Amino acid sequence: MYQTQLICLYLHRICFECMFMTDKVKYWSELSEYDYDTALAMMQTGRYLYVGFMCHQSIEKILKAYFNSKDNEPAPFTHSLAYLAKKANIYESLPDQFKDFIDVLEPLNIEARYPSHKERLMKSLTKERCQSILDNTKKLKTWIIEKL
Repeated sequence: MYQTQLICLYLHRICFECMFMTDKVKYWSELSEYDYDTALAMMQTGRYLYVGFMCHQSIEKILKAYFNSKDNEPAPFTHSLAYLAKKANIYESLPDQFKDFIDVLEPLNIEARYPSHKERLMKSLTKERCQSILDNTKKLKTWIIEKL
């Protein structure tokens, strides 16, 4: 009887941990999708500065979902996409085009937040460039989701 109770407790703990990890993955995945949808809305209204910012946020959160799908630890508290990808042990398997794209997205998080950078950044974020950022965000996000 005692062994049966221990086994039940052990299995319950495993199920709880799996559910908890699944909830964290779901949480980050849903936020990633929300941020991507917000980037689309910003594109439609011509708010190009925030297209890049929200695309960065979307990739950051899907990387955190991936991290939580592989590790019991909380996702690192950082906005660095390269760092998150490396901590999640996915960076090395990223195709070069996605590594390059992470380099494009990386400054869009910081520069969008600080007024001294906004003017210069806004000039570089044309409608065409933002459409490319959206397209590449969707491709990278899809690639990561397939690995979950």
